[in-house]
Amino acid sequence: MTKRMECPQKPRRFFATFTSRTPLLLVGMIVFVESGAGNPGRYTVKIAQQPPTNSPDINRTNAEQIFQEGEELLRQGTATSLRQAITKFETALKLWQKVNDVKQQAIALNELGFIYDALGNKQQALIFFKQSLLLRKQAGDKAGEAVTLNNIGNVYDALGDKQQALDYYSQSLPLSREMADKSGEAIILNNIGAVYNALGDKQQALNYYNQSLLLTRQVKDKVQEAKTLNNIGAVYDASGDKQQALIFYNQSLTLARQVEDKTGEAVILNNIGAVHDALGDRQQALNYYNQSLPLRREVGDKTGEAATLNNIGGIYDSLGDKSKALNYYNQSLALSREVKDKGGEATTLNNLGRVYNDLGDKQQALKYYNQSLPLRRQVEDKGGEAVTLNNIGGVYNDLGDKSKALNYYNQSLVLSRQVGDKAQEAVTLNNIGGIYSALGDREQALKYYNQSLPLRRQVEDKTGEAVTLNNIGRIYDALGDKQQALKYYNQSMPLRQQVGDRTGQAVTLNNIGRVYDSWGDKQQALKYYNQSLPLSQQVGDKAGEATTLNNIGGVYNDLGDKSKALKYYNQSLPLRRQMRDQAGEAVTLYNIAYLERNQGNLKQSLIQIEAAIKIIENLRTKITNEQLRTSYFASQQNIYQFSNDLLMQLHKQYPTQGYDALALQSSEKYRSRSLLDLLTEANADIRQGVEPKLLKAERNLQQRLDVTEKRRLELYNTGQYTPEQAQVLENELALLHKDYQNVQAQIRDISPKYAALTQPQPLSLKEIQQQVLDDNTVLLEYSLGEERSYLWAVSKTSMSSYELPKRAEIEKIVKQFNYLLKIRYYRLTANKDIDESSGLGAFRSSDVLEKLSQMLLKPIAEKIKNKRLVIVSDGALQYLPFSALPEPGTVGKNIKPLLENHEITYLPSASTLAVIRREHRERKIPPKTLAVIADAVFSNDDDRLTKINHQPIPKQSIPFINPNFSFERLSFTRKEAEAILALVTDKSQTLQALDFAANRAFVTSSQLSDYRIIHFATHGILDTENPALSGVVLSLFNEKGRVENGFLRLQDIFNLKLPAELIVLSACETGLSKEIKGEGLVGLARGFMYAGSPRVLVSMWSVDDEATSELMKRFYTKILKQRLTPAAALRAARLELWKDEKYSAPYYWAGFTLQGEWR
Repeated sequence: MTKRMECPQKPRRFFATFTSRTPLLLVGMIVFVESGAGNPGRYTVKIAQQPPTNSPDINRTNAEQIFQEGEELLRQGTATSLRQAITKFETALKLWQKVNDVKQQAIALNELGFIYDALGNKQQALIFFKQSLLLRKQAGDKAGEAVTLNNIGNVYDALGDKQQALDYYSQSLPLSREMADKSGEAIILNNIGAVYNALGDKQQALNYYNQSLLLTRQVKDKVQEAKTLNNIGAVYDASGDKQQALIFYNQSLTLARQVEDKTGEAVILNNIGAVHDALGDRQQALNYYNQSLPLRREVGDKTGEAATLNNIGGIYDSLGDKSKALNYYNQSLALSREVKDKGGEATTLNNLGRVYNDLGDKQQALKYYNQSLPLRRQVEDKGGEAVTLNNIGGVYNDLGDKSKALNYYNQSLVLSRQVGDKAQEAVTLNNIGGIYSALGDREQALKYYNQSLPLRRQVEDKTGEAVTLNNIGRIYDALGDKQQALKYYNQSMPLRQQVGDRTGQAVTLNNIGRVYDSWGDKQQALKYYNQSLPLSQQVGDKAGEATTLNNIGGVYNDLGDKSKALKYYNQSLPLRRQMRDQAGEAVTLYNIAYLERNQGNLKQSLIQIEAAIKIIENLRTKITNEQLRTSYFASQQNIYQFSNDLLMQLHKQYPTQGYDALALQSSEKYRSRSLLDLLTEANADIRQGVEPKLLKAERNLQQRLDVTEKRRLELYNTGQYTPEQAQVLENELALLHKDYQNVQAQIRDISPKYAALTQPQPLSLKEIQQQVLDDNTVLLEYSLGEERSYLWAVSKTSMSSYELPKRAEIEKIVKQFNYLLKIRYYRLTANKDIDESSGLGAFRSSDVLEKLSQMLLKPIAEKIKNKRLVIVSDGALQYLPFSALPEPGTVGKNIKPLLENHEITYLPSASTLAVIRREHRERKIPPKTLAVIADAVFSNDDDRLTKINHQPIPKQSIPFINPNFSFERLSFTRKEAEAILALVTDKSQTLQALDFAANRAFVTSSQLSDYRIIHFATHGILDTENPALSGVVLSLFNEKGRVENGFLRLQDIFNLKLPAELIVLSACETGLSKEIKGEGLVGLARGFMYAGSPRVLVSMWSVDDEATSELMKRFYTKILKQRLTPAAALRAARLELWKDEKYSAPYYWAGFTLQGEWR
């Protein structure tokens, strides 16, 4: 039995981007000055304006002098000198107003706007710029108008109103061109590029930057050239091309230093630091940030100072020094708020959230993230919004709310792709992979990790690359491929060391230890665990510390040192609780329970395992995506089976204390829970109260699924396509199905009706006896375990339990029996020797029958005499037709199948039937009797299409169909349909859809909801990997020979409203699908039960068309003429075939089973 189920590397650790490190763009502010000299206090280009005219007027003379003093203060660029300059420009403005010099008033107002902008007072800057603009227009000063329009655009850009900024820049650009002002034009082109960059349109941004660069070189404007080179570098930086970014940044830095532009130099140093940070060279990054910071302070650039402080905080955060990180982040936050830089404030709030998340304070983390998110949206920072959405998803993931986490991750993924942020896209893909991994869907997890890894490498994110390599290793580890796991861990580890990621090193060391642990090399495992533990403790990673303590406990448990094992488990448990890591807490509780059981402390073990199950039950209810809930629950089955086994061991010790009844309830607790939920949901209109746009998205996805399915059929019908073309469509369809499931999960998340639903609880023994059973019925519930299996036989008044052989022993015999049943000429009375070619070893048929009957039925032979049997099976028993098993005590030529004396029906769980009955009581019985869908048109070589010139569909070109499946016309289904319909004399009570009419549009219309019995005589398709793609096949062509989508998938069936009393699937393998632990066979029967039918008749293997037709005619005669229940009618029809020499082989009659209600 597996004792440790750790997932040490959680997505929680992967919030690998700091938007604060987004390259800072340099936007040109055009300021008019008399001298035309550059202003070193601001990264700007100033365009020389005409000098003031000479005038004897003393006011003009004074104004000119005071203005020049203001310009000198402006050039100094400190916060103090800028405030002093305000007084000078205000005085000069009043003097120019006295002499009525409109142009000079406009210049002074522009300067005041520039200063207030530099000091962070954007609204006051706008007031002055807009006053200046009015005067420019009044004076007919087009050159000045262009300047001020640009400057207003800059303010709106800084405020996050990108569209307004673009509007003002677009007004400024033609004026600059009209005035042949190439310097001004270059600045405006640069600024437009910056807006497009912020909006995520990187190509358009590069287009404008390159136009700007050309002009700056023509006019030899090195200041603006440096600025534009920096911005081009920023585009490459954000796109992941770090080396190209460094080339442009270093060119920019050289020019900025040549012209002694300290503001620009500070910006570029910051950006170069960010590149080294992203490349994992933390010390080099810190070196550049520490060069940038004093320059920021020297020039009074508080916005830039805040950004660099934030980035230094990010370095210490990555190095695990959370205290220092918080110190720098809080300095940054105060400055951002002082200068009203909402973008910077949002970034730092996000990063503070990250630190608190890493420290385990999830509520504080959410508080900061939820302060950051609206600011991101207010300033239209979609890239930053993607980061914060990702991080919120991470918190919910840690809190166990996987559905909510996935919702936030998917929102983040859309935005990161929209803005072309490949680094963030890689992070989020990795985190989505982590969700699927935690929920047990390893194939899906691997798919997302393998999308993330090349992006990590493309953007040269070594930290992230190490994370994803580690996670791929985890998947192979969980799949049992330890060598492959070790390969990935060993690729991850040097990258962790290279970038100084001590948290990550601890994680990977722990994971390497787990590999050696699983190989039985306990000393080597301890070596790695003991290297991991101090690293986790040094960086304050309590979650990682708890994981490693748990695993060390596991090693000592295996070495037999139980007290030491318990000591480590008990150190791990409070850390799990402190971090609110409920999934991890459940793991450690399970390990303690396992240890206590092995020491003989069964009651103490029960306390621990019940606490673990309580956590799992709570986590399970938070998952609204049905498929994810199912896979998560499947991943927890060993805990439930341990509980089951423990209770039965307690029953052995204390046989009168009711532990066997509790074990039965425990067995019910882990069976078909998702189906229970779905059946409860089916009668509630969960879409009521859901926002229309979400419902519209659901409808759109349904339409796109239909269109894509049809496109796929049309492609296959041509017979002329490449494997690549086929794969594109297959991938598109799979993605659409995932999107559809995610939208449905979102609907459940916000549906008031869904929230009001009470989660159905599995039944107790007393409830099963009261709500499910009657006097003539016995429930046989089987549970297969690794060490031993169990059977509970429950009647209306009693219960007995039995220990059976272990799973492997039972399943071997079941597979051999099923092999015999699929041989057309095999009779139960035969004594047939099967050789090794069966793939199941050599065996004798009579031995198999005797062993299986002994194992499964002999203990209860007396209790089941002449009773109806309701089977709740497990594992391979789900593929076993009990009707063909020999009645206990009958052997050789006297063998009688169980069918002879028993009605037999199947249930996913006893609790399922209680829900079906409750929901069914609320429904009206449909008014009409029988609808039949049969003899559909599958191929265009069908003689019903002979007049239409088409080529047959090449069967080998239909990859989604089981290759053993004969996709041909089922000619006997027409006779079957006609014979069944003839049993109903009142034709107004019947409905038939044959030939082209047996199509998907007919089945999905509302017509069928009026019929008590619905009969599908057609092909079934089975997709064991993706059950949602299983279904029944209807007509694939219309009367004109055009391809139609004839696939009624499981997902479509869930959307039907079919309150029929009985649905019959007279098709091959409609009773089978992928077996999922805890859910059983997730196939078509559950879809039709959800759609409204309490009972479904399905087949377990491909049956001869003629024999199926014969069985169905007899079955319906019993129902429609003799008024038997479906369960009794099926037994009677099968008995007749068994006694008919032509059909006596179980192959012909044993495969059909009734699932659901027998009454």
